[in-house]
Amino acid sequence: MEALIIRDMMARFGRNNLGFVWTIIEPMILCVGVLGIWSMLLGHIVHGVPVLTFVLSGYMYLTLWRHMTNSQILILKKNVGLLYHRRISHFDIIFARAFLEFTSTTAALMMVYFVLVATGLVPPVQNWTLVLLGWLLSAIYYGGMGFLIAAMTQCWETSEKFIQPAQYWALPISGVFFMVDWLPSSVQRIALWNPSVSAVEMIRAGYVGNDAPTHYDVGYLAAWSFLMVVLGILSIYAARDRLEFS
Repeated sequence: MEALIIRDMMARFGRNNLGFVWTIIEPMILCVGVLGIWSMLLGHIVHGVPVLTFVLSGYMYLTLWRHMTNSQILILKKNVGLLYHRRISHFDIIFARAFLEFTSTTAALMMVYFVLVATGLVPPVQNWTLVLLGWLLSAIYYGGMGFLIAAMTQCWETSEKFIQPAQYWALPISGVFFMVDWLPSSVQRIALWNPSVSAVEMIRAGYVGNDAPTHYDVGYLAAWSFLMVVLGILSIYAARDRLEFS
């Protein structure tokens, strides 16, 4: 497994020009750019929540979502040669990529967070348990979704063309750009049907504590995360016979 992770890092970032460090710097640069733009457009506070806190908690969640799912598109087809080695399985290939994306995005989040806290631009997290639980459940949820994408693009290669458009359609209802309490009461319950909304709200609840009302359901998110992983594993079992060796 370690060898596959190192291989993915070398294939993606090479040995030169900072090499492995780009696994952290790349999402960090994107996050800092978005933080700057939002703070200039909206000022310092939005609905009682510091803008930088709101953007940091939402955008890094979005980065985790995109990296853990988009990296799995056609991953089995692109790495089919590795399966000639009997000790390497389909799950090793997929899990190694998911682990790389999770650790790099998490490291980028922590670096940006500590810089912003050290400079006084963002207040410290008020409840680390909620932040970590929300982040881990999100990783499990999108890790399972990545398994589904790996299987789907293996069985139906054309589906690759629909994944990113589907993500763009899902973005407005993901909870990244709003908080549930800002919505009309009649819409709040409907919004929480989306597990993504509970995940973002849980992370933000850890950041802001009692400074702003948040709405989430830990059990609902955990159930969806477990279900997504089970569906992802079953889909890989169903798709692995569709691999063509050349």
